[in-house]
Amino acid sequence: MPLAGALLTLSFAPFGLWPAGIAGCALFGYFLCTCGTGAAIWRGWLFGLGLFGTGASWVYVSIHVYGQASIALATLLTVVFCAGLALLPALFAGLYVRWVRGLPGGMLIGFPALWVLFEWLRSWLLTGFPWLYLGYAHIDTWIAGWAPIAGVYGLSFFTALTASCLFLAWRSRGAASLVTYAGIVVTIWVGGLVLRPIEWVVPASEAPLSVALYQPNIPQELKWDRRYYDTILQQYERAVRPMFGKDIVLWPESAIPRIYENARDFLDPMARRASLTDSTLITGVPSRDDAGAYRNSIVAIGLGEGMYHKQRLVPFGEYVPLEDWLRGVIAFFDMPMSSFSSGPPDQPPLRAGSHRVAPYICYEIVYPGLVARAARRAELLVTVSNDTWFGASIGPLQHLQMARMRALENGRYLLRGTNNGVSAIIDHRGKITAQTEQFVETTLTGTAEVMLGHTPFTSFGPMPVIIACASLLALMALAYLTLWRNGR
Repeated sequence: MPLAGALLTLSFAPFGLWPAGIAGCALFGYFLCTCGTGAAIWRGWLFGLGLFGTGASWVYVSIHVYGQASIALATLLTVVFCAGLALLPALFAGLYVRWVRGLPGGMLIGFPALWVLFEWLRSWLLTGFPWLYLGYAHIDTWIAGWAPIAGVYGLSFFTALTASCLFLAWRSRGAASLVTYAGIVVTIWVGGLVLRPIEWVVPASEAPLSVALYQPNIPQELKWDRRYYDTILQQYERAVRPMFGKDIVLWPESAIPRIYENARDFLDPMARRASLTDSTLITGVPSRDDAGAYRNSIVAIGLGEGMYHKQRLVPFGEYVPLEDWLRGVIAFFDMPMSSFSSGPPDQPPLRAGSHRVAPYICYEIVYPGLVARAARRAELLVTVSNDTWFGASIGPLQHLQMARMRALENGRYLLRGTNNGVSAIIDHRGKITAQTEQFVETTLTGTAEVMLGHTPFTSFGPMPVIIACASLLALMALAYLTLWRNGR
């Protein structure tokens, strides 16, 4: 069972073996096809342990390297984290076997519908961990054509449905059934291929924006050291000189390691220089409101304007659950800038010249609904991050893959600025047009189109897919009750 879960990890970046995800999903269905509820819960937990133990193992780097926990303690906390997440696949398996498997179309339709509902549950339960969704593996396959309509949840449904069809075709001995399952798979994949060339949005008539993304590669252990602050400012000031004149200059999350109000002596002259060269400088910087609450923020200065405060905070990285109990227990619970408050919903977009820019900070880019809501009011997407916390693990590359999906779902160019990589310019089809190497100081330059119009996903978000999956399960239950009553 853990092997089946680990196969899903191989389907995501950086491995990109997308058939492995379908195989792992089909294998999971096989293990649940005849067992009882208790066995299903156990098998689901093992499946989840394989998935999260391999796919989210990068948490160890944050805990051990930057949280200064010992190897033994970091390993224990990582195992606890992954084992806790595995409870959701365990619950999925128990509910599927107990209530869904026996319904008409239980494996064919019920399995993928319930799968998507549990991915959605994971997006908000206990603040959410919307990572390792099955659909992310297909950002470059034929079924990516469905993404501007149904988003990553729709791709997850079609992937799980493909796995169900393959498993049922393997188990079936009737030619008619084989034709049905083959027809479903062909419809899904060929349908995506037909949809891929459709342009849901159009570029503005004006010339593309010129952009420069600075990746400073500042060591995490020095970034919040006050003795290193002036050196950091000097590095940014030296690097930004040739960037002025670009329409947008982007610096990463918390690029200035000081509260915005206390960094005005550096940022105000930068704003004046940006204005004189018709540039908008967008940078991450912590801020503090009038009530004394600290925010993880991003500000546009120069020819731009506006400040955005992060809404979805990372547990332990930006706030500490059960803070009164955990503060001071180990260094991991006292990491720098782990006392942030979340920003309000429905904040206005930033302005870059005459263009509206939807900003997202780090983890926020992995929330499909959050991104779609802000994208409705913007012509360009920007995300800043500091993936230094995850070292040379697979985490930053998974993060980049999810950012690509947001660009594809919403039909918008996306600028991704990071401290140590991967920084990238992503077009409205989710393709990377330019990117940096990891762990180097560099500047990435290129162009970004201003896109007009909305994809269906931007207009409606993920809820139509969620409602459709819930409705499918309800209709299957109704059909079962009707057959049961007629058969009494």
